[in-house]
Amino acid sequence: MAGVLELNEENFKAQVLESELPVMVDFAAAWCPPCRVLSPIVEQIAKEYEGKAVVGRVDVDKAPGLAREHRILSVPTVVFFNHGKAVETSTGAVPKQKLTDILDRLA
Repeated sequence: MAGVLELNEENFKAQVLESELPVMVDFAAAWCPPCRVLSPIVEQIAKEYEGKAVVGRVDVDKAPGLAREHRILSVPTVVFFNHGKAVETSTGAVPKQKLTDILDRLA
């Protein structure tokens, strides 16, 4: 069973930018309380959307270059990619429904 993909500078291009499926990327940090609130929601979405979307997480402390490149100014920030382009962004610990609504539009 697929879970949340751990993304970094080495695999981001292949897993996100070259994906045929829509991709939801959670930019987060271990020290961030709202990130810990959002984390189980992201895990649920990864299971529910297996085969329909890719769900990944970037630890901004381990991959600061990716955070900079995607202009992540606060965590958690969820960026949705479609055909290699960032198409929508959600910042903060938001309800699951907000994230799944965006994914459903892209899928």
